[in-house]
Amino acid sequence: MLTIHAAPLVLPVGAAAVVDGAVAVDGERIAALGPYEDVVAAHPTARVRRWPGLLTPGLRQDRAAELLTRCYHPDPREADELGELPLWGEEFEQLAATMDTTRRAGSVRRGLQRMLRHGTTHLAGPLGADDPALRTAVARSGLVVQVAALPGEPPLVREGVPDLDPFAAGGDLARTAHGPLTVGGRADLAVFDVPEEAALYGGGPRPCVATVLAGRLVHRAR
Repeated sequence: MLTIHAAPLVLPVGAAAVVDGAVAVDGERIAALGPYEDVVAAHPTARVRRWPGLLTPGLRQDRAAELLTRCYHPDPREADELGELPLWGEEFEQLAATMDTTRRAGSVRRGLQRMLRHGTTHLAGPLGADDPALRTAVARSGLVVQVAALPGEPPLVREGVPDLDPFAAGGDLARTAHGPLTVGGRADLAVFDVPEEAALYGGGPRPCVATVLAGRLVHRAR
């Protein structure tokens, strides 16, 4: 069924922002992109999902390897003991020394699921070439491993504690998005409940209210 995702502002990347915009999704592909009224007129029988804030391309997590292999993502049942944030550094090393395959696999799956809650649809690679379990988990998640950097991108400086939020690396939307939204392209989208693009950057909250992966709504916060 064709679905229209509409938002007060659509930021395609590489093209002008669309006020009161919409993206029509047919299967896993983008069928149309533009002003809401034009998209609805072209697809009058489509289901419409209205979102607050900004609709953008799905994001790329540049520190995916560290988050999946050098962090432990606690099970909710461990929250009282371990908290909710990824464990890194000495805390991870202490756990890893006694972690069996099942527990590690659970951490990887939870890490991938939590990336989706931050608008991530692509992971910087290479990833899992010598780790079949990791490669399998990533493949099952539907997230795309994007090996090559986008043209003209400067090298990313990876330092400090890895963060599930792709914007924590300091890049803007053009740097952090997996690529532009284009008609015919794969429908990988993210929606953030913020009033303008500038609110995606800096230290303020940038709640991701929806993530669409190859046309499927895989995260919805409301």
